[in-house]
Amino acid sequence: MAVPDHVRDPSEIYRQSFATIRAEADLGRFSAPLADVVIRLIHACGMTDLAGDIVASADLVEAGRAALMAGAPVICDVEMVRHGVIARLMPKANPVICLLGDPRVADLATAKATTRSAAQVDLWSEHMAGAVIAIGNAPTALFRLLELIDAGAPRPAVILGLPVGFVGAAESKDELIANPRGVSYLAVRGRRGGSAMASAAVNALAAGLEGHG
Repeated sequence: MAVPDHVRDPSEIYRQSFATIRAEADLGRFSAPLADVVIRLIHACGMTDLAGDIVASADLVEAGRAALMAGAPVICDVEMVRHGVIARLMPKANPVICLLGDPRVADLATAKATTRSAAQVDLWSEHMAGAVIAIGNAPTALFRLLELIDAGAPRPAVILGLPVGFVGAAESKDELIANPRGVSYLAVRGRRGGSAMASAAVNALAAGLEGHG
């Protein structure tokens, strides 16, 4: 049996995908720049109802783009997020950092009786001021980030709070939404999230819907 005919042109695939999202998702409450971010997130997960769970500060896109244009680093909680960030879209060849594999992290996690994802956040401080932080996997990393900011750690420019899962994911994002600590943010309420969405959000801040994957 022959494989069905299908669209092969990348530009046309993106055009049709974005047109479908615009037709099916309720984007009316978002500004045009923020709607582009939402479209990227939906494109990353295939769920047009995601728009109803997205919450973001009004200045998210402005703050994120300003930070990237200033050369700020992108800090990621896992390597999957780091690898999903499209380097050629970064306007100032911004460093994309994940410290989960740092040799200090395992001992920190043991000493603090926490996850490695949360322990690495203690090593972010020297990079955090004005950074774009993308959390797509670990609720414990988002909780720890908020704890450190409360304790006086340097404030990032943006927190993309998109941890996924059944334990702590919804609660960590609810805390970010309720008290973003004066930081521009984006979050997806509930259990949904993930590395693909976190990196898609970074790419959208860098380039909107241009320069597709």
